Formats: sequence, C-alpha cells, structure tokens
Amino acid sequence: MAGQRNAKVSDRIKVIVAQMLERRVKDPRLGFVTITDVRLTGDGQQASVFYTVMGDERVRTETAAALRSATGLIRSEVGKQLATRVTPSLEFFLDSVPETAREIEEALAKARAADEEVTARSAGAAYAGEADPYKKHDDEDDQE
Repeated sequence: MAGQRNAKVSDRIKVIVAQMLERRVKDPRLGFVTITDVRLTGDGQQASVFYTVMGDERVRTETAAALRSATGLIRSEVGKQLATRVTPSLEFFLDSVPETAREIEEALAKARAADEEVTARSAGAAYAGEADPYKKHDDEDDQE
C-alpha cells in the first residue's frame, strides 16, 4: 500500500517539477530540460529527481547550477500542491540513460559495419582445399 502511494506521489512530483521548470523558473542558464523520473524514499522525506538536458557539457553544467538555485522555489511549490504532512527535500540528478543508450547504439553500428565488411569479403571466397574435406574409404579397401 505504501509503495503504491509513493509511486503516485512520485508521479505527482514529476508533473509539478516539470510544470515549474516550464512556467515559473526563468533562469537563463536553464537549458531544454526533461524530467525523466522521480524516486521517493520509503519515508517520503527525500525525492531524487532525474532529468536530461539537450546540449553539450557546458549546457549541462549551467542547467545543473540553475536547478540547484531553483530547488527552494520548486520544493515550496511541491509542498503546496501535494498538501502532505512532510514536503520531501529535492535533489536533482542528470539521467545518464540517454547517453548510455547512444553509446550502445554506436557500438552496435560499429559491429554491424564490421559484419557487413566480413560478409563483403567472403562473397566471392572459396574454401581452401576440396569442397568435401572428409576422406572416403573405398569398400574394397575395407574388406582386405
């Protein structure tokens, strides 16, 4: 029962934070942010907010600084909208899933290219030696 409640509260926090970043936080350092997940501790006192940012390392660093400075404002709004006894403290984490997925896609592309190269090389190739490498015994030799 508590797990379902935490899941609902996490989903609600995700929506509230996304709306806050879209409408109320006007920090120019804030990049194009997507909130990917919120994980709430069992006691509901801490929420880990995972996000992704479009852009390079500089944009990620500036966005992290903007989120740190807006944490208080976002937390107060979460407290108002949740109306729970305890407002969880918020901590923002850059979600590495998209970057890991991109690295896996690149590795798969390299593997596909290597497979295609091997296939292309072997297209006109023939076996070394005879087509049937197994020795055949004549029946006459076996009887003697």
